Amino acid sequence: MDNLLAALARMRETDVDLIVCTGGMSVDPDDNTPGAIKGSSARIVTYGAPVLPGAMMLLGYYDGEFGVAGQTGAAGRPVMGLPGCVMYSKTTIFDLVLPRIAAGIELGKRDFVVLGEGGML
Repeated sequence: MDNLLAALARMRETDVDLIVCTGGMSVDPDDNTPGAIKGSSARIVTYGAPVLPGAMMLLGYYDGEFGVAGQTGAAGRPVMGLPGCVMYSKTTIFDLVLPRIAAGIELGKRDFVVLGEGGML
């Protein structure tokens, strides 16, 4: 976990618009990525989305930091923890979320809840 926290701290010192992490992002207790993002003082919006593939996606913001394209909106700089599926699946939760984040739109919990319209029977 210390290595991940150090890497996040280094990235926060740069002028990148978005920080993206992937280490699998599973519910496996050995996956330290979600805990590191939470431990790095990110304000967590969601850890989980009703979308497959990509249900274990995490989105947070570093409040008070420059966000996408230098915008200084309330959201701050986004940080995402992406599940391993983004490396091999053609379309995932990342494809649904990234365009809005790149446009500087702050996403909230409701933006993820509505993705589950219909539910399971």
